[in-house]
Amino acid sequence: MSTLRYSEIAGVGHYVPERVVTNADIEQLMETTDAWIQERTGIKERRWFTEGVDTTANMGAKAARRALEAAGLTPDDVQLIVFATLSPDYFFPGSGVLLQRELGMKEATPAFDVRNQCSGFIYSLSMADQFIKTGMYDTVLVVGSEIHSSGLDKSTRGRAVSVIFGDGAGAVVLRPSTQEGHGILSTHLHSQGEHAEELIVKEPGSNREGRVDYAIAHEPDMYPYMNGQNVFKHAVVRFPQVIKEALDQNGMQPQDIDMLIPHQANLRITQYVQQKMGLSDDKIFSNIQRYGNTTAASIPIALSEAVQEGKVKRGDLVCLAAFGSGFTWASALIKW
Repeated sequence: MSTLRYSEIAGVGHYVPERVVTNADIEQLMETTDAWIQERTGIKERRWFTEGVDTTANMGAKAARRALEAAGLTPDDVQLIVFATLSPDYFFPGSGVLLQRELGMKEATPAFDVRNQCSGFIYSLSMADQFIKTGMYDTVLVVGSEIHSSGLDKSTRGRAVSVIFGDGAGAVVLRPSTQEGHGILSTHLHSQGEHAEELIVKEPGSNREGRVDYAIAHEPDMYPYMNGQNVFKHAVVRFPQVIKEALDQNGMQPQDIDMLIPHQANLRITQYVQQKMGLSDDKIFSNIQRYGNTTAASIPIALSEAVQEGKVKRGDLVCLAAFGSGFTWASALIKW
């Protein structure tokens, strides 16, 4: 009889650019105030990349090296790369193969990108979990990396979105375990495409003749658009739903969670979810105040920091949850 395999996170790591952009800095770019930004998002500062220094792939590589070091592994031990990003270095190829190059990995190591925006890291984690469970691979590197700042409308016109986003990268290494009830207990993935245009970068779309010329003529559509009220309304419903789904599948209650690490979308959303789930302050991790929303990178950055700070320990029940563009939402329940 074959032994059942489970996935465990063997190492975590993150990297954020050196450039700190405060709300006071943002005030110099557009009509806004520190008080307005903090009241609506909870954000005090974020990191923005430096051209010629940071790329989506090399930030991911820096986070990956730290995760591999924490796991006691080297890049040559990695058998698969799953790279979550909405801001790849090129339109194609994807940043996964560029990460492979950055790490100097074996020539034939497979890599693919996942385009699920804010839910991208959990979707990627779920896919990596399946590869481990089936026995196809023993060591999978999962990376979330984003450069938003180069694609934001930094004028007053774009302030509702542009004050929110930051740049950075996080990574985890998955390895197999035969210990039942340990590692990734379950993952849960959902989408609702009828709301696709509520949070979107529309251009340059491939369904246009002369798409580059069209995009230039419709320049506002090259910047992120968000129907903030509608996103908030759905997020505060889907977050608790998908967390409860994970707990129910594993016969657990909210009080069993030792640490909830939500996608860092908006501190107000996180606080609502915390209240809805009845979690104390020491059972939820937020770092959006310092980094803003880094979409696919936000959960692995937060997880890495939580581990570094001793807030996630061996034996803890950790829940990851995300909601974002698509709409997509997802959760993962992990016995650390």
